[in-house]
Amino acid sequence: MKLHNTLTRQTEEFKPHEAGKVKLYTCGPTVYDYPTIGNLRSFVFDDTLRRALQVAGYEVAHVMNITDVGHLVSDEDEGEDKLEAGAGREQKSVKEISQRYAQAFFEDVKALNILAPNAYRGPHGSYAYATDFIDEQIELVNQLMGKDYAYKTASAIYFDISKLSDYGKLSGQKLSDKEVAARSEVVNDPAKRNPQDFALWFFTVGRFKNHTLRWRSPWGEGFPGWHLECSAIVHATLGEPIDIHTGGVDHIGTHHTNEIAQTEAAFGVKLANYWLHNEHLMVDGQKMSKSKRNFYTLKDVIGKGYEPMALRLLFLQSHYRTQANFTWEVLDAAKDHLQNLRAWADLKHQQKPVVGLVDIRPAKGAIFTDLNTPKALAELASHKESPSQEVLELIDKLLGLHLADRPNITSDEKELIIKREEAREQKDWTGADNYRAQLAKKGIDIKDTETGPIWSRISS
Repeated sequence: MKLHNTLTRQTEEFKPHEAGKVKLYTCGPTVYDYPTIGNLRSFVFDDTLRRALQVAGYEVAHVMNITDVGHLVSDEDEGEDKLEAGAGREQKSVKEISQRYAQAFFEDVKALNILAPNAYRGPHGSYAYATDFIDEQIELVNQLMGKDYAYKTASAIYFDISKLSDYGKLSGQKLSDKEVAARSEVVNDPAKRNPQDFALWFFTVGRFKNHTLRWRSPWGEGFPGWHLECSAIVHATLGEPIDIHTGGVDHIGTHHTNEIAQTEAAFGVKLANYWLHNEHLMVDGQKMSKSKRNFYTLKDVIGKGYEPMALRLLFLQSHYRTQANFTWEVLDAAKDHLQNLRAWADLKHQQKPVVGLVDIRPAKGAIFTDLNTPKALAELASHKESPSQEVLELIDKLLGLHLADRPNITSDEKELIIKREEAREQKDWTGADNYRAQLAKKGIDIKDTETGPIWSRISS
C-alpha cells in the first residue's frame, strides 16, 4: 500500500512500525454544534483509510478523540472556548451542549456507515473524550515543565517553541517565517516569550475567569489547551510512535505541528511515522465555514430527500487530497451513480444474469495507491457482468456503500420483477404498470436505471 505522507511530502510505501499491525489516530469533532458535511468528508476519509488497511490484512488499532473542552474559536490561543460559546448561544450548560452534539455526531457517522474506533473503551464508550484525560494532560504539562520546554505566566502555561529547532517541520514553514507572521497577530498575554508560543494550560483568570470547566493543577486552577489532548490521548491509549495520524489540511500548520512539538519534547520519541490530511470541501465554490453560516449538515441533506449513502459516494468521487465542491446538482449526480451501482449489484438476482468474471483487483489496487477512490469507482462502473455476493462484500469492506446487504426479496417478488421487465421489453406498458402495482402492494418500489431495475423496500 502507498500513502502520501505530509511529513515527507512524498507518496511512500507504507511500512508499519510492527509487522501486521497499525496504530491509527484520527482527529475527532469538537462537539459544540452539528458536524458540517465538510467535517463528515474528513471522517469518511478516515474510514476509507481504515477499511483499506483492514482489507490489506493489517490489524488496525484505531483511536479517535472527542473535544469537549479547550478548543478556542481561533483554533489557536485567541477568542473564547467553542463549547462555552455554544452553551451561551443556546442558553444551556456546557455539558448539555457537548452531550447533544456528540450524540448528533454519533448518529451521523452511523448513517454514513463509518466504523467506530476500536482500541479504547472508556466512560463514554469507544471514543476518547478530552475531559476523560485531564490527569494525563496535567502529567504531560508536568513533563514539559520539568524539561524546561514550558513556562508559566499569570494567564497560562505555554510551550516555548524556540526550544525546538525543527518546530514547524510538518508544514515546512521555517520558524523565522512564523515569527514574521506572528508580529501582526493580536496577543492577549504580553508575558509570552514568543508571540507564537502556544498554551498548554489556561488559568481561570482574566477572560477565562468564569470558564465553566476547570480543574486543579500543580500550577493553579484551569483547563487544558486544545492541542494538549491529542498528545495525551495517544500516549495513554496507543503509545508512541503511532503509525498514522490523520486530520484536515487546516490542522497542519498549528494543531498537528503543536502535537508533534509536545510529544517529541516530553517523551523524546516520534509521535507518528505517517501523517495524512484531507482537503477542504467547498460549497458553491467557497470555503465552508460555520462563522460564515454557509454550511450544510447531514440533517439538511436528508431533509431534501437524499439518503446518507449518496453523500458518502459524493465524497468518494473526489480524491481526499483534492478540494471538492458541494452543490445540490453534484449530489444529484452522486445519487444517480449510487442507483446505478445498486442496479449493478442487483444483477445477481436477474433471471438471465450476464455471465463473466468481475475482476475488482484494479479497483482494489487504486485504493491501495493513496486511496484513489475516484479511479476505483470508475473501474467498478466499467463492469457489466453480474457481480457475485463475495465481490459485493469486498467492495463494501473497501467503500462502505451497502451494496452487498441490499434487501432480500422473495421468489414471488423476484418473479414479478422479471415479468415486469419482460413486459417493458415488449413495450407492454399496461402490463408493466400492473406488475409495478402488485409489487407496491408487497412493499417493493421499483426504479428504472440505465443498468437495469433497482428495487427497495417501501418505508412503512
